[in-house]
Amino acid sequence: MSNIKDSKEKDFHQMDESVRSTIGTMEKSGKRKWVYPKKPSGKFTNRRKIVAYILLTFLVVTPFVKLPNGNPLFKFDILSREFILFGFPFFTSDFFLLAIGMITSIIFIVLFTMVYGRLFCGWVCPQTIFLEMVFRPIEYLIEGDRPKQIRLDKQKWDEEKIRKKLMKWTIYAILSFLIANVFLSYIIGADALLNLVKEGPIEHASTFIGLVIFTSLFYFVFTWFREQACTLVCPYGRLQGVLIDSHTINVAYDYRRGEGRIGRAKFRKNEDRKAAGKGDCIDCGQCVVVCPTGIDIRNGIQLECVNCTACIDACDEVMEKVNLPTGLIRYASEDNIKKGEPFHFNKRMMAYTVALIALLGVMTTFVINRPMVESKYLKVVGSDYVEEGQYYVNQFEYTLTNKTNNTQEVKIKLLSHDQSVVEMYQGTNHIQLEKGAIVQGKFKLKIPKKEVSSYKERIIIGLVNDKGEVVDKYKTSFSSPFKY
Repeated sequence: MSNIKDSKEKDFHQMDESVRSTIGTMEKSGKRKWVYPKKPSGKFTNRRKIVAYILLTFLVVTPFVKLPNGNPLFKFDILSREFILFGFPFFTSDFFLLAIGMITSIIFIVLFTMVYGRLFCGWVCPQTIFLEMVFRPIEYLIEGDRPKQIRLDKQKWDEEKIRKKLMKWTIYAILSFLIANVFLSYIIGADALLNLVKEGPIEHASTFIGLVIFTSLFYFVFTWFREQACTLVCPYGRLQGVLIDSHTINVAYDYRRGEGRIGRAKFRKNEDRKAAGKGDCIDCGQCVVVCPTGIDIRNGIQLECVNCTACIDACDEVMEKVNLPTGLIRYASEDNIKKGEPFHFNKRMMAYTVALIALLGVMTTFVINRPMVESKYLKVVGSDYVEEGQYYVNQFEYTLTNKTNNTQEVKIKLLSHDQSVVEMYQGTNHIQLEKGAIVQGKFKLKIPKKEVSSYKERIIIGLVNDKGEVVDKYKTSFSSPFKY
């Protein structure tokens, strides 16, 4: 019996190692192995559908929603250098926020993956959502489930095959065109998109050509390339190998329970599998045929796995039919499987989750507290203080940036000294800032001598709107004679 056990464990490990050097969607010759996943069903599939349809609705509706300030929620107009995030316009002067956002995103991805594995891939990734929740359901509707699809692809190009393929490809092309339009609305804005539709493609040939290119790209990815975008192109899958550890939560096969003492075995009615030394895995292969990337989850964590949970639902369904406990394939860490422990939210996960929330909080605080009108004041290069009667005078240059969609009436005021005077070179201290405008100029700042107590007086210059509200502050220094 010991020899049988050793043989089974040896075979299992040999198979496991061979998987590491191959790709589930490719033959040994390098030829593409087309994946025909069985239509999934179950509680996890239903939950993923709810999440997917909420996200799809958000994606489609968001460009057409206007906030009270007149801005859309998001806009990424690279050509016009107009960026709007959560309703706030962003400009080149906000580069530090972009840098902080990128650093936050990288840290977020690292920490999230270390704790939750590829949860993002299976539940939130646009590639997965579009392919599994939009395009594949249409394929199932037209061509049928896995066996019918295989049979249809093998049969000759008769009337049935031509009709079904043309119907599917036509619908795919229309969907790809609509998706391209949705993404275009995030770039040029919903109003501009609707205007393009009204005026027609001839009036906007260059934009229409770009739209056709992106439509072709989406059509190629969802019609032919499919899961290879995840297994061959996406860098996130490669990151998984260096970020996950034995504590990371993944869709995992409980090999201790599934293999038993002598390994997997087909199901036999009224058999005591435990007494026979057999594992709970009845080797039905349903976890394999339902996988959208064509892998066998029983071989352990693999690069191609996107944690879509289809194998969990398929396995649970089989376990229920043969009166065995569900959860043979489940969300678990390597440690959970080794120790035979159920998944629980431990201190490590709690600490990382708190860190993730803190990162998001910091980034949100930066965005919310960003001034709507930004001001900077620098002393005129080469200038020094002068004395005019009871005042010391310094010359300053100012740069004002309006980060709103409204015209702003502002004036410069020294907030730190009560009796100061701001004398503009333009003759008036009422500056009009148009939407997104950057205005520069010079002014003289006069402070009474009795209010100056240092050769390098610390001052606060404020920008006040027409309602008397301080919209921005700037700290700098004011030169005067040296005093003991």
